Amino acid sequence: MKKEDCFYLGKIVKKYSFKGEVLAKLDTDEPELYENLESVFIAVGNDLVPFFIEASSLHKSNLLRLKFEDVTTEEDADTLLRAELYLPLSTLPELSGNKFYFHEVIGFLVRDEKFGDVGKITAVNDTTAQPLLAIDREGKEVLIPMNDDFIVKVDRETKTMIVNAPEGLIELYL
Repeated sequence: MKKEDCFYLGKIVKKYSFKGEVLAKLDTDEPELYENLESVFIAVGNDLVPFFIEASSLHKSNLLRLKFEDVTTEEDADTLLRAELYLPLSTLPELSGNKFYFHEVIGFLVRDEKFGDVGKITAVNDTTAQPLLAIDREGKEVLIPMNDDFIVKVDRETKTMIVNAPEGLIELYL
């Protein structure tokens, strides 16, 4: 399995017991969706290695307590600390309407209600306080905050996102 065929689920943040259990911090708004997983992929170097889950349960808000097969000691668990967890893209629940996954809208055309065609989405920058749509307009990058008030419509059939950007925001980049 390749990383580009998967999505980042979270990271193992600490050991939980002397029996090899670990706690993973999930990068999701709905951790309960991942409570009964059979397996996950763990990043080991540049590879994704499947790990089968014996038991799992939610622990506090977005922590998932995991007991992997063949991880039976604290020393085994130590080797997994800070490891990233991945799942295949095919396991993501399908979204509809204006809800979307970041990877899903890459390549979509962005059309502003006032400005017209802005360009194609090349990336979503989620390292800032608010995620930003990075849009290529004839070699120039335009950044539009991903705000529910700005996103009017996501049309998956035509691969178009209609936005209503604040007055002058797009022109600022051109």
